[in-house]
Amino acid sequence: MTISYDIETFYAGLVEHGLIIPTGIKGGYGRGPVFEDILRRFNELVTRIAAPDGAEELMFPPILPRALIEKVGYMDNFPQLAGSVHSFFGNEAQARELSARVHGGERWEDLLDITEVMLTPAACYPVYPTFSGLLPNGGRLVTVLNWVYRHEPSDEPTRLQAFRMREFIRVGKPDDVVAWRDAWLLRGLELLKELGLPVQSDVASDPFFGRVGKMMAANQVDQRLKFEILAPVISIEKPTAICSFNWHQDHFSSKFGIRNADESVAHTACLGFGLERVTLSLIKAHGFDPTTWPSTVRAQLWP
Repeated sequence: MTISYDIETFYAGLVEHGLIIPTGIKGGYGRGPVFEDILRRFNELVTRIAAPDGAEELMFPPILPRALIEKVGYMDNFPQLAGSVHSFFGNEAQARELSARVHGGERWEDLLDITEVMLTPAACYPVYPTFSGLLPNGGRLVTVLNWVYRHEPSDEPTRLQAFRMREFIRVGKPDDVVAWRDAWLLRGLELLKELGLPVQSDVASDPFFGRVGKMMAANQVDQRLKFEILAPVISIEKPTAICSFNWHQDHFSSKFGIRNADESVAHTACLGFGLERVTLSLIKAHGFDPTTWPSTVRAQLWP
């Protein structure tokens, strides 16, 4: 099968086959039943592979306390990606003014005020406060599946404003945490290659904001704190990150007072599968109709 990497053709094919549903929002399309089935099957495969690790499964809503976002430094490093929740706190007269502006096609956001919650920008963020205090011997391992929001409006189908991440978060002694991350990098590559994806790994950095952010990104690369697994979805030359692996060192532990059983400062790391991006990678590699996919791939996703 010859694969085209034209973005508009790929997007049109996804719509034509009912895999995605345009909503008029850049990076906010709906997902059809076949798309959701593929995504769900991949997540279940990850669950089966990770089962021997014994991760605790937690679930959180797609919102976080604004105080937590501020505490972890998100607004210092990634203000361009943040999504805050605003609401109306006014009186009756202001409510009438708001309604009049809406019906008159005027701007009305100045009549709203910020609330105490923000949209979750990283699936692992609500987990770190739960680690506060002394850890058990050997640390902890948690897994979550959360909706994530990042303000990156785009017509490119892998660049979404709202998407799901399946993450595993490890906390413990530095050597244990790094060994866990490195082992999962190999496991992730093997998993995705067995699904017929032409993936590769590379050192990476987060999208820090501004000139200072460029220095932080360079430091992140130099210390090899972040790796990504890349797959050609919209480009061969610039493959898409579909899985990431971050070692935070003591960043979150220092914020939330996380200590090992011997009282030393713990380190944290996380790995995340971008479930929509993995799904799109599978569709790009094998076609719009999963009933025609290679039997070796189907056997793993539809056992």
